Amino acid sequence: MQGKVEICGVNTSKLKVLRNEETMELLRRTKEGDKEAREKLIQGNLRLVLSVIQKFMGRGENADDLFQVGCVGLIKAIDNFDITQPVRFSTYGVPMIIGEIRRYLRDNSAIRVSRSMRDTAYKVMQAREKLMAQSQREPTVEQIAAELGIPREEVVFAMDAIMDPVSLFEPVYSDSGDTVCVMDQVKDTKNTDEHWLEHIALKDALDRLGEREKHILALRFYEGKTQMEVSAEVGISQAQVSRLEKNALKTIQKNI
Repeated sequence: MQGKVEICGVNTSKLKVLRNEETMELLRRTKEGDKEAREKLIQGNLRLVLSVIQKFMGRGENADDLFQVGCVGLIKAIDNFDITQPVRFSTYGVPMIIGEIRRYLRDNSAIRVSRSMRDTAYKVMQAREKLMAQSQREPTVEQIAAELGIPREEVVFAMDAIMDPVSLFEPVYSDSGDTVCVMDQVKDTKNTDEHWLEHIALKDALDRLGEREKHILALRFYEGKTQMEVSAEVGISQAQVSRLEKNALKTIQKNI
């Protein structure tokens, strides 16, 4: 993508940029059926498409394909934009272009999603675009769920299922030093080497205890029973339970 000047036969270095006033005037004429104004509007916003597809580069996708799909999103935005709303066209157009590109990437993804989940996701996307056309702003999950008459959780699950996968090697920060990738920020606090070593050491220390001490510790710390309840179950006094428990814990500490 870097250094590429021509995309789909379009010289990107010579793309026009419309002022907001020009855009709104062309939108008004387009709504009245002026095809020439619609064509000028499309040509004048191709740089907007170009800026959006930059976010999706680096995934092995062809820049020409992304640009064409982005243009489809641009055309949908032009056709659905409500000129009576006090919103800049770019504010409405960018999410529409992004949505079209993401839909394309999902359809061509190697990760398979169930048909029912995909159908729900498409309904969610359609409802989102409909609500955006009505209010000219991004709808909430609750609004989408109410529009479709389904639980909020289904909306969230459907959207999560079709989200684009992220590479563990994708950079999230880069300065003069080393680049920080996604994998550097993914941390498993449970299955660490330290946790495994502590687990092995604890198991070894417990194995050195007598059967009665193991039983008392299991009742106290795994089943959550009081010393009085343990004494009744084991058949010894509460003082003996307390002494055996303390000695067992000291032994474990020493062995660890």
